[in-house]
Amino acid sequence: MNQINQDKRQYAPATERNQEPIFQVLQRFLPTEGTVLEIASGTGQHANFFASCFPSLRWYPSDPQPICRDSIQAWRDFSPSPNLQLPLNIDVSEENWWSKVPQEIQAIICINMVHISPWKSFLGLIKGAEILLPNNGILYLYGPYFQKEKITAYSNLEFDRYLRSQNADWGLRNLEEVVLNAEKHRLKCIEIVEMPSNNLSLILQKY
Repeated sequence: MNQINQDKRQYAPATERNQEPIFQVLQRFLPTEGTVLEIASGTGQHANFFASCFPSLRWYPSDPQPICRDSIQAWRDFSPSPNLQLPLNIDVSEENWWSKVPQEIQAIICINMVHISPWKSFLGLIKGAEILLPNNGILYLYGPYFQKEKITAYSNLEFDRYLRSQNADWGLRNLEEVVLNAEKHRLKCIEIVEMPSNNLSLILQKY
């Protein structure tokens, strides 16, 4: 993640590469109107892009890191979208994090967080999703996963080793374990979409 120009915008090349493929999936599952909460918005590039793609949706970005919230705000100032809200300070590993969400939401988006955070963060995310989402509301997850019945790409194995060398609590998760724990919180996996660079889109629906 590199800083561009001399403002507070952060830039991640992978974010720019994957936003269009993710958009192609999101447009099939997001509601036509309402409010979306984005968890772990990072640089803010996704929030900026998706808010412009879905002008009828109110988009709340969030991140626990001040430098990321500054970047989100900088992107918001650089390319304003009326429906893109101020970034929220949300850490899904904290108890009652959902109390920081200012209004009812219809969908939650979480891109590239589950493998770059402790397992506790994923468990907190799905607990909050169960509380916040209405019936049929969507939790969208994107990232790389291990799958029991599929040979893992070498690049994903190398990425997993790298992540664990940075933090022992990080690493690629088993898809089946993710889906099983989501089910415990009334979130059913209704579709899995293969994405570029050996990533997956998981669409979980509250029931």
